[in-house]
Amino acid sequence: MVKSVQSMTGFGRLHRQDDDWEQTWEVRTVNSRYLEIKWRIPHSCRRLESEWEKLARIYLARGRMDVSLDLRLLTPETASPSLDRAQALGMLDQLRLLAESQDRRYHPDFNYLLLIPSLWRDPAKDLPPRLVQDLTAGLRLVLEDLRQARIREGEALAADISVRLDQLTEIMERIGSMTHDLAPRRMESLRTKVGALLLKIQGKNVDELRLLQELALLSDRLDVSEELTRLAEHLREARRILNSTPDPGRRLDFLFQECLREITTCGNKTQDAGVSRLVVEFKTELEKCREQAQNLE
Repeated sequence: MVKSVQSMTGFGRLHRQDDDWEQTWEVRTVNSRYLEIKWRIPHSCRRLESEWEKLARIYLARGRMDVSLDLRLLTPETASPSLDRAQALGMLDQLRLLAESQDRRYHPDFNYLLLIPSLWRDPAKDLPPRLVQDLTAGLRLVLEDLRQARIREGEALAADISVRLDQLTEIMERIGSMTHDLAPRRMESLRTKVGALLLKIQGKNVDELRLLQELALLSDRLDVSEELTRLAEHLREARRILNSTPDPGRRLDFLFQECLREITTCGNKTQDAGVSRLVVEFKTELEKCREQAQNLE
């Protein structure tokens, strides 16, 4: 099965009725780090749970899924318990022999057979193969209904993230424009101040070479070009994952954490009010992207 981008939130429902039974399925999914399935099905269907879980895993990769089944048997042949005739006849025969040995009249009351649970077999404990097939088909249909709902919501989330990625790219480019000349301007200002300082302390024991080295290190720390380059690559990769990866949720969540690290470094290094405002704006949009990505499978 080819998977599309899916939300981890969805709902599916199916009701179908046969001449002999009626089944109603409801399936709900919410966010979860892994795939968790909780079954609320009749006790008679418990033996099918393992097979049904394999079927569910074809449709879902992540999320907590609650599955409920309401099964109603409609005909006496399927709903009524069956009598273990061999055991019942054997018990009656033993009672007859006991009465004869005591020289007593034997008039069994068949109503007492209703009080012996071991004589009766619950039809639900031995589901007819046709019923099992019909229930499995019903589960498959409700899972498909759920999948379509998750795809519709997933597409809406992906479209929202895509728009926000455009906004993040625009903010990043504005930061790049502002910081392009920031380091040279900051260094020119520092040179002026340092020059004035050197004039004041002329003749004193000052390690000018060490001072110039510190200025060079400061210039390097003011340069955020490498961070912006990595950030741009992260945003391009996020768009690629969103458009081409069937289950992008975890990958995007990790990638957005990396984006947060790079943009935070940019803000810390530049120490510029205008850049700081853009960094805050970037982080706000990035957090919205993360929230949406965490809803994706």
